[in-house]
Amino acid sequence: MIRLKNSAQLALMQESCKLTVAALYEGASIIAPGVTLGEIDLKIRKFIEKHGGVPSFLGYAGFPKSSCISVGDVVIHGIPGNQVLKDGDIVSIDVGAYLNGFHGDCARTFPCGKISPEAERLIQVTKDSFYAGLSKACEGNRVGDISAAVQTAAESAGFSVVREYIGHGVGQDLHEAPDVPNFGVAGKGPRLYAGMTLAIEPMINAGKKEVYQMPDGWTVRTMDGSLSAHYENTVAVTRDGAKILTEL
Repeated sequence: MIRLKNSAQLALMQESCKLTVAALYEGASIIAPGVTLGEIDLKIRKFIEKHGGVPSFLGYAGFPKSSCISVGDVVIHGIPGNQVLKDGDIVSIDVGAYLNGFHGDCARTFPCGKISPEAERLIQVTKDSFYAGLSKACEGNRVGDISAAVQTAAESAGFSVVREYIGHGVGQDLHEAPDVPNFGVAGKGPRLYAGMTLAIEPMINAGKKEVYQMPDGWTVRTMDGSLSAHYENTVAVTRDGAKILTEL
């Protein structure tokens, strides 16, 4: 069942989303060669808790940390620990925070030091593909319009779209209906209505689309070892178009 949020609920959700994105950038502020992923995660957790929130990911289906931090060929669900960042890495940080009865969810990919031109382009195209999808998140459209726009933007730039992991509704629960794939056919899927809140989150690979999960049960890597980037926002569908809730 798709849950529509009223104006009062959206106002509460806006606060959880603001906390989420602020926590993400708090963690990203210390990205540098020599920093561990665990240090970034701890900074994110302390920031969320300091501001009265709860890390959405901590303990979710057994996930052991407060954020997912994925480096290089790790697509999503990287478990932050003792891994040390090095110059040239690209670092995807995915954060959720629960406040006022609602979750926010967002992700960004950041450079660590000087990165390759290919990596820079991958990060930019992943962001662009999100905004292509966002432009279709309008009342009366369908989920497939978002999906097709993301896919077209990524593939026309020569990159590939991960199939196994997708966006989703978000609100009182971290994952709600509907599913929001990053690939698909325009005009298909559930109709979009004002009050829907969606996590639109392109996961784009520099190489082929195939991925695999590591034995830890969480970490997902590209099959061919190519770089991957992630860009996500929580978005509200309104009568005046799409509104990004996870903006500073």
